[in-house]
Amino acid sequence: MNNRIYVLKFPKEVIDQPIISNLVRNHDLQFNILKATILLQQEGVMVLEFIGHKANVKQGLAYLKEMGVKVQSMAGNIRRDDEKCYQCGACTGVCPTGALSLHRPDMAVLFDEDKCTACGLCVSVCPARAMAVSLNGSVAELAA
Repeated sequence: MNNRIYVLKFPKEVIDQPIISNLVRNHDLQFNILKATILLQQEGVMVLEFIGHKANVKQGLAYLKEMGVKVQSMAGNIRRDDEKCYQCGACTGVCPTGALSLHRPDMAVLFDEDKCTACGLCVSVCPARAMAVSLNGSVAELAA
């Protein structure tokens, strides 16, 4: 079995179609929804962990691309620049795995790298630009 995390961006023209259920039914994939924002008549975004055989994942990704869904693999690591971080906590509200959390009562933002799946959602919401994702050995900031 193969586990991979992907960010899927759905154009508004396909929001009302059963794309994810077709992945399960036609491509024998399981999935775990880590984050989803789907609104009618607007672009939708989902962060999914696909679970299945490598060939099935490949076929499923080809199907998504045929449907006009933009697919981005989230292989990599997230790093935080502690000097830039001013502990606002914006990242904790979007972290789907709990890797970023608030420590009470001092409200310090804690980062547990072992829980991080490198989805990159924290990078796009960080007002201080303290979070960055390292993909394939290079560091790249993801723009909102």
